[in-house]
Amino acid sequence: MQEFDIIVLGTGLKECILSGLMSVGGKKVLHIDRNPYYGGESASISSLEELYRRFQVPCPAKPMGRGRDWNVDLIPKFLLASGQLVKMLVYTKVTRYLDFKVVEGSYVYRAGKVHKVPSTEAEALASDLMGMFDKRRFRKLLLFILNFEERDPRTYQDMDPNRTSMRELFRHFDLGPDIMEFTGHAMALYRSDDYLDQPCIQTIRRIKLYSESLARYNFSPYLYPLYGLGELPQGFARLSAVHGGSYMLNRGVEEIVMDKGKVVAVKSEGALFRCKQLICDPSYVPNRVKKIGRVIRVICLLNHPIKNTHDANSCQIIIPQTQVHRKSDIYVCMVSYAHNVASEGMYIAMVSTTVETSNPEKEVQPGLELLEPIQQKFVSISNMMVPIDDGRNSQIFVSRSYDATTHFEMECEDIKDMYRRITGSEFIFGDLRRDCGGDDDDDED
Repeated sequence: MQEFDIIVLGTGLKECILSGLMSVGGKKVLHIDRNPYYGGESASISSLEELYRRFQVPCPAKPMGRGRDWNVDLIPKFLLASGQLVKMLVYTKVTRYLDFKVVEGSYVYRAGKVHKVPSTEAEALASDLMGMFDKRRFRKLLLFILNFEERDPRTYQDMDPNRTSMRELFRHFDLGPDIMEFTGHAMALYRSDDYLDQPCIQTIRRIKLYSESLARYNFSPYLYPLYGLGELPQGFARLSAVHGGSYMLNRGVEEIVMDKGKVVAVKSEGALFRCKQLICDPSYVPNRVKKIGRVIRVICLLNHPIKNTHDANSCQIIIPQTQVHRKSDIYVCMVSYAHNVASEGMYIAMVSTTVETSNPEKEVQPGLELLEPIQQKFVSISNMMVPIDDGRNSQIFVSRSYDATTHFEMECEDIKDMYRRITGSEFIFGDLRRDCGGDDDDDED
């Protein structure tokens, strides 16, 4: 019987990142997945025929280029250039296994039209989202945020960022609901308006992250890997393997063996593997998770770029909830043949949102209308599952399901929270870099 410090079930991105980090930290790790491919529910489907088969849609009479030219993400998301996932990639040197391309534009939906999100002074002055007086006021807010330093109270302009709400900060700069909407949802990337009555420090951090990410590449603050997001879990799996981690794909799990309320082993195809801790996605432990909602995602194959995006090969569009009388935003993201994920001249768009009614497909209609004409749609509705406890008693640590957003910031928060519970210490990038033998010269270009 083999013994491991940690067994990981499922090769989703979060599981692979944690597996990689634990291996780097000197733990003996075994990673098992019931599927024959990496990625779990966040996999990339690597042929068009497989995509049609998976969604039980009849294959088209006329082929769309070569089937093997396609890599379609089941849960597409972009990486913020200065965000936490890119930092994890750089510090662990997983960037050596990946190539990234900058997403060409970030847009917001207003009054039935798509507008570029202004995030520099020049763009703010040219934007048709605001009138002339609003542009000046928005510019002042942007300058205040960019000059803001948490360690230097002189940059606070007589406000306490831990006590002043974001609503009060907007009022201080005399900004109305239109600017509040695109700033909160398309730059700070909030999913609802709850942030308005919370301390403004959180929103300032988020807008600084957006602006710093944008400053790296100018087109947009987002990056996307060539050949699709399926490359990410595989990159971290390689990191784990380099540090002695073992992998078993296409292997069933019959039982998680407990003793006095704690995990002690995993039984897989008749073999018993002992462990002290277990990390897994919700699908492996249905009795340890609860449903908190649903997400609808519609993958759309197009033969044209999205209108009013300057023919961008890739972009993100956020439809703020108030524009379509909803409680949660609708997200649209698009990639294309330029990223080696579709055949020449073809585009892949995704519309996603948190389900609010009994007719989810109607809910995403405003996003789908922006994509017309659509060659083919693939609809999925997933349950949002979260663990029912923190795992400290059982030593079983379960990741949360992926949300409807088109970025990874919430997923990184989950990874850091799990890391804290598993190891008992905070996730610190500097410590990690030392363990990986890294240095400061890496970049994700």
